[in-house]
Amino acid sequence: MHRVIISGIGVEIPEASITNEELVASFNTWVDMENVRREVSGEPLLQKSDSAFIVHASGVETRHVIEREGILDPTRMAPRFPARPDDALSLEAEFGIASASKALDHAGLKPGDIDLVICSASHHQRPYPAIAIEMQQALGTRGAGFDMGLGCSSAAAALHIAVNLVRAGAHKRVLVTTPEIITGHLNFRDRQTHFIFGDASVSMIVEGLAQGEKRSGRFEVLDTRAWTQMSNSIRTNLGYYTRATQDDPYMIDLEGNLIKQIGNKVFKEVTVAGHKFIVEFLAEHGLTPQAIRRFWLHQANARMNAMILKLSFGHDVDHDRAPMVLERLGNTAAAGAIIALSENHADMKAGDYGLLCAFGAGYSIGGALLRML
Repeated sequence: MHRVIISGIGVEIPEASITNEELVASFNTWVDMENVRREVSGEPLLQKSDSAFIVHASGVETRHVIEREGILDPTRMAPRFPARPDDALSLEAEFGIASASKALDHAGLKPGDIDLVICSASHHQRPYPAIAIEMQQALGTRGAGFDMGLGCSSAAAALHIAVNLVRAGAHKRVLVTTPEIITGHLNFRDRQTHFIFGDASVSMIVEGLAQGEKRSGRFEVLDTRAWTQMSNSIRTNLGYYTRATQDDPYMIDLEGNLIKQIGNKVFKEVTVAGHKFIVEFLAEHGLTPQAIRRFWLHQANARMNAMILKLSFGHDVDHDRAPMVLERLGNTAAAGAIIALSENHADMKAGDYGLLCAFGAGYSIGGALLRML
């Protein structure tokens, strides 16, 4: 059994951003146009959105996106990605490589040092060929690659697999990459979800630690864990079934097939499950939440994270103990917790414990107990 470390982390944030005010202006303009039609047809009128509602509901103030003009166009309300030929690098692979290259540099490695690529994200651009295989070819890594997903727990779940593959000796160095282009799957005409998500790409290098090797400033992965429980409260149905259920399979109706969630139910159920997961996972190692220097939690909802930690500690926990990046980036799905880790670890000392924990659709939870070397 090998000791395993995260030797490199890379983060890529798109330059373009959208404020709450910009998003609300676009949404409300569309609502005005749609309500004119609804008045004629006798359908219920839609409610407008506002920035105060968004901040209260999520804590998000701005989000970064790969393409903003199509999103803000009230006649379109979706990103506009130029089509690429099959022999060109895909958008998802390009985004993944951007963060992967940074992770390799951080680890002091070359692509040829990697013998497995896992591309794990909440949404993939296509079923096959696997994005990971495309990245393998473009980067020049060895071995193999495969795609996987577990909603917003995708990066933590892939870390769980990578760590145990390295620990068992099946692979030497694994690149885990999570390119989250979630705006492509988001319904910007849905008042309950249009403001939540942003795009981001993260990557981690997982490798074994040689006997007696010193890797100061890196995290040893002491243990990982995954948990799932079926729930339809967060769901997307976009896939081959979408086409096959249409009266005209060549005219796809996206209504009801993009991201949807029952926000209040998700908040309550995930808060309870997240608290239970954290306390029980730490207890298996003889630890309490008080022993953990820093928590890097899924960046979905500021109030939900605060409640999970309050239940775990018995009191409120500040930004230093559990940093948030949600306010300026939005919910970047599986990438969020890794961004929080990347930006908030330099002040930790050797021997300090940290807990990476993400939760999302499924329901799913993924966790990793880390210790600074």
